[in-house]
Amino acid sequence: MDTEGRSLSALIKEIRRQLSLSQEDLARQLGVSYATVNRWENGLSKPSKLAKAQLKAFCEKMIERGKLALSADMIDFADLGSDQP
Repeated sequence: MDTEGRSLSALIKEIRRQLSLSQEDLARQLGVSYATVNRWENGLSKPSKLAKAQLKAFCEKMIERGKLALSADMIDFADLGSDQP
């Protein structure tokens, strides 16, 4: 697994931990399947550009509401702001 994959996996785990969400709950919030979140978290696949945008928007919304404490560096390191495939 590359650095981006590890950081994305860690980010998803941290989001779920802080929000006390199951993989299924997070999947529902993002409009993806449980299996998709599971593959991301285990580094078996990477999100599409659309899914990255949805995950970033979700994080920003939760940060704005004071429910999530993630640094911008962590989000950037996980490459959520990137337009790369």
